[in-house]
Amino acid sequence: MCARAVIQAAEASARRAPAAWRPAARGRLAVAPPTPCRLAAALGGRLPPRGARIGLLGGSFNPAHGGHRRISRAALKRLGLDEVWWLVSPQNPLKPKTGMAALETRLATAQGIIAGHPRLRATAVEGTLGTLYTADTIAALCQRFPGVDFVWLMGADNLAQIDRWHRWRAIFESVPIAVLDRPAYSYSVTSAKAAIRYRRARIAEAAARRLPGADPPAWVFVHQPRDPRSATRIRGRKSGIEGASCESVGLTRTRA
Repeated sequence: MCARAVIQAAEASARRAPAAWRPAARGRLAVAPPTPCRLAAALGGRLPPRGARIGLLGGSFNPAHGGHRRISRAALKRLGLDEVWWLVSPQNPLKPKTGMAALETRLATAQGIIAGHPRLRATAVEGTLGTLYTADTIAALCQRFPGVDFVWLMGADNLAQIDRWHRWRAIFESVPIAVLDRPAYSYSVTSAKAAIRYRRARIAEAAARRLPGADPPAWVFVHQPRDPRSATRIRGRKSGIEGASCESVGLTRTRA
């Protein structure tokens, strides 16, 4: 579940903010207030019910592909989730705009990949919330849906470098985290700075279904068949570039 302190901080921030639209603060998008109607529209027409167990898979999805769908389905099963939301980022603050497809294109591609699966949603809700950084997005979702049990999903490659993200400790201390195995990154489960700092918060993989609703910090490493597909390689093939470096499934290397 979302940490109470995070919710209280977000609520205090909302009380201080004027109700009308205002220019964005640094690190945020300039958007109108996220009313329930606008949030529902961004989330495909419906808001999550209280008690829902929802995985959050963030990234540029440039482009989305079958590997994203595969790990999402694995997370649904292994963690006992009700849904997985793909948070298609308006613009990753740590990635250059060069080579980045338009948000509308990336969102449409993601929606096409998950078409027909009722428990997967692709959304650009961060644009509605006005958030750029993962920590801020999580805080905003926790504030607006306090009865929902969110779980942050990420690849093992991102566990290896999450300590470079904006307010990364707030992410670990806001919601439970599931780390999904990725080729060549299994070592990060013991050597990553975040894994070392939160080693006492790690739960056994056999108890992974208890992760949603757990008090943070809490995280689990989930083994799964490794999928070599990546958005970087797909873009490389399209542009004729061979040997493109791997990008994490579901999250770019520089997700912030």
